[in-house]
Amino acid sequence: MSMLCGLFRGNTGEIDWTKADTDYIYGNKSYQGWCNLDAEDVHDKNIRVKLPQCDCKYDGQWGVVCESPSESFCINQCNLNGICHQGFCACRKGWYGVDCSVPSYLPPPVQRPKWLPQEAAPDVSDETNRISVASNIMKKRPLVYVYDLPAEFTTQFLQGRHFKFECVNRLYDVDNATIWTENLYGAGIALYESLLASEHRTTNGDEADFFYVPFLQACIVEQGDAAPHLTFQGKYMGLRQYFAGDYSKQIYFHIQQNYPYWNRSAGRDHIWFFPWDEGACSAPKEIWNSMMLSHWGNTNAKHKASTTAYRADNWDLIPPEWRGDHPCYDPAKDLVLPAWKFPDPYPIVQNLSSRHRQDRPTLFYFNGNLGSAYDNGRPEPGYSMGIRQKLAAEFGSQPNKKGLLGRQAVDDVVVQAQRSPQYKLELSKSRFCGVLPGDGWSGRMEDSILSGCIPVIIQDGIHLPFENVLDYESFTVRVAEDNIHNLITILKAINEAQVDSMLAVVRGLWQRFTYHYAVKLEANRQKLKLNKEDLWASVQNSLTGDDAFSTFIHVLEYKLHTDTWRSEMKQPLKNYGVPDNCR
Repeated sequence: MSMLCGLFRGNTGEIDWTKADTDYIYGNKSYQGWCNLDAEDVHDKNIRVKLPQCDCKYDGQWGVVCESPSESFCINQCNLNGICHQGFCACRKGWYGVDCSVPSYLPPPVQRPKWLPQEAAPDVSDETNRISVASNIMKKRPLVYVYDLPAEFTTQFLQGRHFKFECVNRLYDVDNATIWTENLYGAGIALYESLLASEHRTTNGDEADFFYVPFLQACIVEQGDAAPHLTFQGKYMGLRQYFAGDYSKQIYFHIQQNYPYWNRSAGRDHIWFFPWDEGACSAPKEIWNSMMLSHWGNTNAKHKASTTAYRADNWDLIPPEWRGDHPCYDPAKDLVLPAWKFPDPYPIVQNLSSRHRQDRPTLFYFNGNLGSAYDNGRPEPGYSMGIRQKLAAEFGSQPNKKGLLGRQAVDDVVVQAQRSPQYKLELSKSRFCGVLPGDGWSGRMEDSILSGCIPVIIQDGIHLPFENVLDYESFTVRVAEDNIHNLITILKAINEAQVDSMLAVVRGLWQRFTYHYAVKLEANRQKLKLNKEDLWASVQNSLTGDDAFSTFIHVLEYKLHTDTWRSEMKQPLKNYGVPDNCR
């Protein structure tokens, strides 16, 4: 039973492990003890167990003593073509791949994935069926080959999670209904699943334009030191980024030795996702030619060293002979993606992002950790590179530990450390919202955009999502770190017509900061499995604009025609899946 329970928590608080309480172990006249209870009796509510209940840490377990099973997380939930074992898909006969999406025979049209080439797995005994299916299939460029890596690089990190919420963007309750998580690193999963299900996917590497490497960095970092073979001590000096980066290096060696594609382009058509706090700063030198996806666009134009206040993530300490001398982000080849945000249907239903200037009485809004001057604030002076602390010193609207407000505190400027329960609503009532770093990136850009608020970016030389492809001047304001004291003067100098124009642009592009393509995939699975459509599903299904995934695909399409190195390569003509009028 202890293996199931892990730590105990509940409505009476955490157990005091310094005091022996035999009631938990052996029970008494009123309660059963952990050592002699029957889980089925607990599930059927035939007995009473002394609270607090178990903290069911492992995926697929719920209940008072973790006695209630549920579906666990798998990539694309095995596309309903296999059994999910806490992150690993055991595919049914006729299907294979990390998400059981690749058929080994020609399935009926209704089951056939959009990305499957018409030549794949032909059923020569049924030529009529083959033709009818093929006529409905058209892959789209750019074509992306997704490596099917060995389990030790992918699904074993999903199976090995000691805490169910780590690195995934959804779980399932006892009724197998979807529970979306707040895990900021969930974008890696969303992008991976979207690529696998997309009509831009190809299983033929010879026709691919790009190659996606499913490096689950967040899963690796979060499991560092969780088991003896995952220690980041010793050689890795307690540095999680060094430890996780070494896995990317092992994957690189695997790809280079087992596939012909890397050497063909020196890795320049390969794509890696580094979603952790400082993105690809910790990438090994061998893979730097590739396109790096991250949430942290530090060009190193100003901040040339690690910006985190957390030592375990400090990449300055990684040996230079291992890392090389590359920046964290190169806008000429890399891309910053939005962080994952819980697909909350209520702000969309309430149309919070569409509020006009007249309905936004707050001039400037920032709500988040403001450093050591406030209760429960981060104690390190280097947290947020000191930027949040400077903002609070000037405009803090909540008293700090000394009972003081900011030097320039005014009523229509909100800068507070205590998280508001009405956070999204307050964002939607603000014209300008602060986008400041934490330990590397933070999710404040996404919060601002999804609430229809004009982002005010205060982080010099550091790009935000899609900044190298969108016209940021049309919907954001940049304030230099050294000019924070003039923030309100700068904002008040923007006339009403400009504010209205910026708000309109935000209203037009907010869906690009969501992952509704991946959410719709899950909505479809829930419809097939449970024959139901929850509010989140119906709301997400109503969205028709480009999301983060489709924007990413547009960027790849642009790069396909503008990357100068491609003209230097001798490649076979890639007309497959391209209409005649586009060749």
